[in-house]
Amino acid sequence: MRIGGTTVLLTGATGGIGRTLAHALAAKGAKLLLTGRREEVLRPLADQLGGRAIVADLAERSDVERLVEEASDARILVANAALPSSGPVLDYRPEELDRALDVNLRAPMLLSRLMAPHMVESGSGHLVMIGSLSGRTASPGAALYNAAKFGLRGFALGLRQDLYGTGVGVSLVQPGFVGDAGMFADAGTSLPTGVRTISSRRVAAATIRAIERNRAEVNVAPLELRLGTAIGGLFPALAERAQRGAGAGEASRQLAEGQRDKR
Repeated sequence: MRIGGTTVLLTGATGGIGRTLAHALAAKGAKLLLTGRREEVLRPLADQLGGRAIVADLAERSDVERLVEEASDARILVANAALPSSGPVLDYRPEELDRALDVNLRAPMLLSRLMAPHMVESGSGHLVMIGSLSGRTASPGAALYNAAKFGLRGFALGLRQDLYGTGVGVSLVQPGFVGDAGMFADAGTSLPTGVRTISSRRVAAATIRAIERNRAEVNVAPLELRLGTAIGGLFPALAERAQRGAGAGEASRQLAEGQRDKR
C-alpha cells in the first residue's frame, strides 16, 4: 500500500507513540486524520502536520460511528489508541473493565468493520492494529490487557484472511516495552535486570513497513523478548515460572500503580 497521498486515520494520536506515528506518516506524505480525546493536544499536532483533528472518545460507541462518518475518505486505518489496564482484575470496577475492553478491543474491531467495505469497494486499503507482545504471552497483573491484546491478535489475523484477494491488507504491529513514550514510559516502571526497551521510532518504522509490504505480523522488540514471548505462547507454565524468577510481579505492580489514575 502506498502511503504518500493517501488519507490515513490514526487513533490515539495524542499519546507519545501516537505522536511519533503521526510524524512518521506525515513524513511519508500521508493526508492525516488524527483523533484522540485531548483536544488541546490534538489540534496543535494536526495543525503542525497539516492534518485534520477529529476529537472522539473511543469508549463512546456513538463517537466511533461518528468518527467513521467523518473519516469516510480514509483508505488506511492505524488503530493505535489504548487505555492503560494493568493491575489485578479484582481491583477493577465493572465499568472500568468495560471501558478498557471498549477502547482496546471493541473500537478497533468496529472501526475495521465499518471502514473496510469502502476500501474493498475501491480495491485498495490497509488496516493496521497496534497490539503488544502482551498479546502473545500472559504476565502477572495484566490479565485485562492480555485479554484485549490476545483478542486483537486473533481478530487482525483472522480478518486478514477474510479480506484476502480484495486489495485490502491487514497488519498487526506488536511492540515490546517502549522506553521513551507510551504507557510503560509514562508509568516510570523499572524493568527486571536484562530486559531491554525499544524506541517509539522503531514502532513507527515497523508500522510503515507493515503498510508498505502488507506484513501480517511485525513484532518490535529485542531478540530475547521476541523469542521469550514466542516460547511463552507455546508453554505458558514455563513462562509463568520464568517471569516469577525474573521479578515480573514487581514490575507489574509498579506499572499498575503508575497507571492507576489514567485507566
